[in-house]
Amino acid sequence: MNSQTSADTPRSFLRVGLTGGIGAGKSAVAAALQDFGALVVDTDLLAREAVAANSDGLREIARVWPKVVSGGTLDRAALAAIVFRDPQARERLNGIVHPHVRRLAFEREKNALPGSVVVHVVPLLFETDYAALCDKTVLVEASLERRIARIKARDGIDEAEIRARMAAQIAPEDARQLADYVIQNDDGLSALRERTKAVYEKLRAANVS
Repeated sequence: MNSQTSADTPRSFLRVGLTGGIGAGKSAVAAALQDFGALVVDTDLLAREAVAANSDGLREIARVWPKVVSGGTLDRAALAAIVFRDPQARERLNGIVHPHVRRLAFEREKNALPGSVVVHVVPLLFETDYAALCDKTVLVEASLERRIARIKARDGIDEAEIRARMAAQIAPEDARQLADYVIQNDDGLSALRERTKAVYEKLRAANVS
């Protein structure tokens, strides 16, 4: 895959795209990879930065959906209610936010050491062209039942809303065909860390090969 940044500048590290359906366990895998030595770039956090108060991203959103911005702050719940039920609105939002997120993500890579593994946590890795910017891709998988239970416990939203959000993401079976590595997350944290460590060692080997 592409071995350079968006600006076509040479780099000396391995860029990895980490993804998985909502509730699959991306955050747990990202935390383990960071423990093992990877530099983690969380695009969910960057997406918040991209639409923070006084940001260009927030101003663009306000022009399209003025009712979701009040007092210079984004009403995330109101925006989510729009975009998770309207594919065209979701595509438009992605078109606003994603360029800002990628700019911020590439800025974070300046901290990467030569020979390191840099992991970009990207919920829509395969749904967008972000995967094409990565050297390797990793998918986190879990059963539908476990994913729904985790999201209910974490976010306190009902199953209908959870399924609507899942429908906005690529089907797990399709993502599996695209990913270089797949990590199963149905057997507890200890097993997850073991599987993640095994993948991390493969990524390190790929970085020096």
